[in-house]
Amino acid sequence: MTAKEYKEYKGLRKESLRDNTDSIELILTDLSEEATKRLAAKKRPIGLEENIKVAKIGGNVAKAARDNLEENLGESVVTKDNNLNYKYMEDKKI
Repeated sequence: MTAKEYKEYKGLRKESLRDNTDSIELILTDLSEEATKRLAAKKRPIGLEENIKVAKIGGNVAKAARDNLEENLGESVVTKDNNLNYKYMEDKKI
């Protein structure tokens, strides 16, 4: 999911996505980011296309970890829950 799709999935409006993820979702995001950072340092990509390739590899590291965990848990680790439990009040004008 893109960040926008993920926010919609969790029912967030202006709140931070990172502040509203479950701990395992945050860990997987951090894994993806750290893997991408280390791969970029090792491969030294030049230009947008090469950086995109490295970022996809880093994302796949986290995807493999997520898939393995979900297979062993027997359930998805991505939830619609948000940690801050926002409740929106719709403005109703008379």
